[in-house]
Amino acid sequence: MQQLPPQTMAEEFLYRGRRIAVVVPCYNEEVTVGAVIDGFRNAMPLASIHIFDNLSTDRTAEIASAKGAHVWHVGHKGKGNVVRRMFADVDADVYVMVDGDATYHAPSVGRLVDTLIDSGMDMVVGSRVEERQGSGEAYRPGHRFGNQLLTGSVQLIFGGAFTDMLTGYRAFSRRYAKSFPAMSKGFEIETELTVHALELRMPCAEIDTPYGARPEGSTSKLSTYRDGLRILMMIAKLVVSEKPLQFFGLLGGLLLLTAVGIVSPIVLEFLQTGLVRRFPTLSLVTVLILSASVSFVCGLILHTITHMRRELKRFAYLAIPGISTTAQ
Repeated sequence: MQQLPPQTMAEEFLYRGRRIAVVVPCYNEEVTVGAVIDGFRNAMPLASIHIFDNLSTDRTAEIASAKGAHVWHVGHKGKGNVVRRMFADVDADVYVMVDGDATYHAPSVGRLVDTLIDSGMDMVVGSRVEERQGSGEAYRPGHRFGNQLLTGSVQLIFGGAFTDMLTGYRAFSRRYAKSFPAMSKGFEIETELTVHALELRMPCAEIDTPYGARPEGSTSKLSTYRDGLRILMMIAKLVVSEKPLQFFGLLGGLLLLTAVGIVSPIVLEFLQTGLVRRFPTLSLVTVLILSASVSFVCGLILHTITHMRRELKRFAYLAIPGISTTAQ
């Protein structure tokens, strides 16, 4: 990891009394990284721009350095690993995360940051509104459908009103960034970012931002099916870890209903004839009932542990001053 020397007071600029950092994860983005830096420098001149190069094999880092951006090198591959380093190594009052593919609307950064500051938010999400102009289509059909499916799943399970959970354009408060554990490794990081805010009931907002197609010569690193499956698995993991009582309660209920369905013919036969002839089936029913009981107990125990974990995360979150308490 490349460490940067601390900025002097003359080098540190403030926007509305706050330090703004634009943090950009990049992997082989030599075609677009220059445009991203120029776009955000023009849109918010008082922000510092940090390019996090994730094992690129092209000239991404070289171009970013020539543009005057701070360049960091992350040795563990995956966007989740990059976000973990972003929040750990960059010190700012507001963090604006944006992908380095030049598809997000740089002039919207002021709206994201102003909404975060004015409303005392911890996260403001830039919901993508596709621009029809240009040579390519911004949203591939598979990506659009997958985003709607996964966003709807998170809404159903965890609540919230986000319409674009997988967007890579977000603004965060320092309180959010420094209390976020970032356990994900890859593109499932956006799911973790969203669920973390929902579970701690942080103040969040969503605003529409234009979304364009990648420039010619630039290729997407997102695999529709492979990364979609990883995101789905992340949702399942978060359900188990954040809502264990619901998960294991449902599992226990299904096991119990299965046991009742299997044992019903045996009970009816006993009532009619007084005989019990299917002892192996009764053994299976016994195992299912015991499994259901264990599932319910596990759910109760893990629910208590999750509640304690959530309290600890809440205390860590509250230990950091909120965006509204920073000097104007």
